[in-house]
Amino acid sequence: MIRLESRDPDFAERFTELVNARREADEDVARDVSAIIARVRSEGDSALRDLTSKFDRFDLDEAGWRIDRADCLAAWEGLTPELRDALELAAERIAAYHIKQKPQDSEEIDSDGIRLGARWRAVDAAGVYVPGGRAAYPSSVLMNAIPAKAAGVGRLVMVTPTPNGEINSLVLAAAHIAGVDEIWRIGGGQAIAALAYGTATIAPVDVITGPGNAWVAEAKRQLYGVVGIDMVAGPSEIVVVADAANDPDWMAADLLSQAEHDPTSQSILITDDMGFADRVAEAVGHHLDVLPTEPTARASWDANGAIIVVPSLADALPLVDRLAPEHLELACSDAEALFAQVRHAGSVFLGRHTPEAVGDYVAGPNHVLPTGRRARFASGLSVLDFMKRTSFLALDPAGLAKIGPAAIALAEAEGLPAHARSVSIRLNR
Repeated sequence: MIRLESRDPDFAERFTELVNARREADEDVARDVSAIIARVRSEGDSALRDLTSKFDRFDLDEAGWRIDRADCLAAWEGLTPELRDALELAAERIAAYHIKQKPQDSEEIDSDGIRLGARWRAVDAAGVYVPGGRAAYPSSVLMNAIPAKAAGVGRLVMVTPTPNGEINSLVLAAAHIAGVDEIWRIGGGQAIAALAYGTATIAPVDVITGPGNAWVAEAKRQLYGVVGIDMVAGPSEIVVVADAANDPDWMAADLLSQAEHDPTSQSILITDDMGFADRVAEAVGHHLDVLPTEPTARASWDANGAIIVVPSLADALPLVDRLAPEHLELACSDAEALFAQVRHAGSVFLGRHTPEAVGDYVAGPNHVLPTGRRARFASGLSVLDFMKRTSFLALDPAGLAKIGPAAIALAEAEGLPAHARSVSIRLNR
């Protein structure tokens, strides 16, 4: 963990290093992923069989390629009442938040008598990637599948690795409540390629969303254009802007809520009180001593954690915008005033009683958010990621007479006579 104070003479240089630090996996996976994609595209199911056996250590033909919806229902019915209630609450709140994002069609007749507008439609099919192993989270199923259903996607496909053939029952239960239509037991870059190109067994989709490791992220990056994607996501991030009126134990817990995700996650505290900074750093140590995820959280905190002391919390805002964090907590008395000035953040959590962790599960807004400073130009997952807009235009002879001559002039100026003729022929020119 590094300590910075804005008054230090080398602060600008050290903060720039923090902003530009590369936390993605060091492996150059692009070549391997390219080879996997090429195999799936040319060999189809045969490549999926071989790669699943190699990476997940089980036989697809013996274990079964597809997970039945009946298995998802059984997983749902097998949950404790407490877990079932929690998933239902999360699903209800996520659905209520996202259905309001669905855009409305538009249409008007302008002052020249020309009819124009836009029509929104969902994609025909969407794929959701759900990691296995350490990152097998039912919350990710809900956050990806429910917006797709809210958009009106007709065929929702989930792919998830099942290492050694083992299936995560919580993920299946979440798939049941979210209304997933198909579930395939494949993972990695090969699953993304199968969704993009299709095989004899798995039909292709139009959009792929969901988190994954470096190979999954790289496969999405390489296949963008063949299919739509949500984003190329990197390690998790949180910036906590806090004053000394907070309980340091609370702030330490918030910082570690992201650190425990992965050793490459980043947690940053910005405060205007040096003594409070010390108390939070001490509290982090106490939490780490008892945290079951201590090895991961400690590695993240030691390598990527930071505490920054500024003269006032207003001075934190330019730093926040340069970091453009995935998650931003404003745990202070003037949270609303500071929020009004924030330009770049994936999602913002306002006040002392709004921990980022509640947003990961039950609050409603999506937890699939831009990382790696991409909040400067990107937004979190929404209903719009599963929809596309078609514009339309209708002219009558009078409307074409009004705007057609200008189109002819521009077409001729661009040296495109067929364009000009397609308009002028209708004007009897």
